Amino acid sequence: MGCKMTNKTLIWIVIAWLVLAVVNYYFVPYFIVAFEWTLLLFIFTCWFIIEIVKIIWKRNKEIRSRFAPAATILTLLIVTYVRPENQVIEKIDWYIFYNKRNEIVRQVKNDELKPNVSWNGWICELPYELPVISNGGNDIGISKNDSTGNVTVTFWIFRNFFSAPSTHFVYTDDPEQIEWIDELIEQNPSDNWKIEENWYRTLHE
Repeated sequence: MGCKMTNKTLIWIVIAWLVLAVVNYYFVPYFIVAFEWTLLLFIFTCWFIIEIVKIIWKRNKEIRSRFAPAATILTLLIVTYVRPENQVIEKIDWYIFYNKRNEIVRQVKNDELKPNVSWNGWICELPYELPVISNGGNDIGISKNDSTGNVTVTFWIFRNFFSAPSTHFVYTDDPEQIEWIDELIEQNPSDNWKIEENWYRTLHE
């Protein structure tokens, strides 16, 4: 950090941050992410302070060359704290894998995919690791009403293995499930909403 950084170095730092954000979104458990981002906040804060001290110490000398690193680190500090990247990745992910998720719903309706793990009665492990259609192991949740044929298929956006809530993309044509999700939306519309017909974004345990 004592060396003067070039624009190329700054670009690589930003690229590394973006790659880390994507990897965290799809593959890293929350408790590790929380530690990771706390560490990054500490590093960026110290780094920004160092850059400001350098600007003040140098005064007019090299102030332009020091401005870019300070501005970049401040920006990374802010976005690391606010973390808007998850919402952006979530929206991109929804559009990229829209057809794939609808294909999985079709397979569930045709009984081609069913709960298939011994430790849980509604989890189905998809037969592939990539692409990541459901975070936290490519497991999906399947609920099916045998009398009506209605199904609810849950894809994890963020899967919390503890008691804290998880976020999901949910497909359902079950009136009871739709009524329950509508209640979630009414209670907490900032975290729960209808995406389109039969598709919802939810946050709950």
